[in-house]
Amino acid sequence: MRNPIHKRLEKFESWQNITFMAALCERMYPNFHLFCQVTKQAENAKIYHNILNLVWEYLTVKGANINFENQLEKLEAVIPDLNDYDFFGVVPAADACEGLAELLHAIIAGDTLEQAIKISRLSFQTVVSVLETQSDREFSEQQLKECEETEAELDVQWAIYRALNECEERDVELILSLKNELRGEGISNIGIEIER
Repeated sequence: MRNPIHKRLEKFESWQNITFMAALCERMYPNFHLFCQVTKQAENAKIYHNILNLVWEYLTVKGANINFENQLEKLEAVIPDLNDYDFFGVVPAADACEGLAELLHAIIAGDTLEQAIKISRLSFQTVVSVLETQSDREFSEQQLKECEETEAELDVQWAIYRALNECEERDVELILSLKNELRGEGISNIGIEIER
């Protein structure tokens, strides 16, 4: 399904795209957190969270010196293998890790547009895969457009985009308020809720 937001992201500066990606990863984090709880790998959820915290630090602390190659290695060590688990929760958990990996690649390579679009698609796709798994069928594009869940996902992406689009230059206050709002809600793109 085409998302008109992708065209708009082209006009963003790299800090805006990185913030957009970090916000989407923040929303996917509860999916990984729950998976780690269920599989008794709480340490892995902490690793994900610490890496995401470093991304927010990179966005808000001038001159923050972070080795993101090193962080990517740590993340790759905790990405669940879909073949090792026989329950659906591994899918949104792996998607959350893939999103964060894309975000780290974007920071390392300095190429943020392509990755921002990828993470936007990935977050949307997670919602679709939950819907299709629950209904045990595939949805047409038209059916997806009419789904409450996909509509909610697009609404959140647009809300994040609009907040960032209003900034002329990097606004640390706005970045922190976005982070705090998403953390405060603690609800993922597929409705998983965690206590922080």
